Amino acid sequence: KPECCCLSASTGNMDGEEFTMLDALNKVTACYRHLVIALGSTSDSQNLREELKKTRNKAQELAVANRTKLTALLKDKNISKDDRAEYERLWVLFTSSVELLEVDMKRSLEIGQDFPLKVPTRHLIQTGMTGSTTTVAARAMSVQNMKYEADANIDTVDLKELETEIAQVDQMMEEMEMKVQVAPWAVEAKQEAGAELKSTVSVGNSSVGVISICEEEPKETVEGETGLMKVFAGIIFTGVLLIAGILGYLVVNL
Repeated sequence: KPECCCLSASTGNMDGEEFTMLDALNKVTACYRHLVIALGSTSDSQNLREELKKTRNKAQELAVANRTKLTALLKDKNISKDDRAEYERLWVLFTSSVELLEVDMKRSLEIGQDFPLKVPTRHLIQTGMTGSTTTVAARAMSVQNMKYEADANIDTVDLKELETEIAQVDQMMEEMEMKVQVAPWAVEAKQEAGAELKSTVSVGNSSVGVISICEEEPKETVEGETGLMKVFAGIIFTGVLLIAGILGYLVVNL
């Protein structure tokens, strides 16, 4: 399950919008990765393909908005040294998020080509994942209920659009490197590695689509699965004892 990236907006004269926008991008990108994992598995479906399309489109919109905002801030020659250092840190986080998005888009393309739904060429893989991905997609889109409107051939038609979008993201990253010169190795982190895993703080909701994917899994589901495992283990243990008893009886009487 992808981790959340918790950002803190408490530096200089910053209004916090750039933090909110980046937080939204990170979380939508994490949701997209979660959905990509289900591709080609028994959880794969037409709805999942549509969820992937809508989620990655949302992520690309947020990426463009973040690029525009941060580029303008970093080109401002009147900002303080501390603010520039903070904007450069955000830029590194932003570029990392876009790189992850591109990687997952390429992965989605490859798996989608290997596992077409309309004309299956191989069996779906039993990965152990069960249930619908609708909740994750709804979080990414900041809606309560997903609406599905795609045609039955979305699994093949969307692959062509995905190829084009991957090229667009790659081009955007090249343009970003040319417009803003920020060396990642020269940017100092403000928190220890893994600090976001210990924090439950987020920058709050916003109209650009802030979501939360750091919620705990339902305890009832976990407890139910644990109970079934115990029952199954008990049956196996009883069977082993019974077989051992029968073998012992036969050895003694032969």
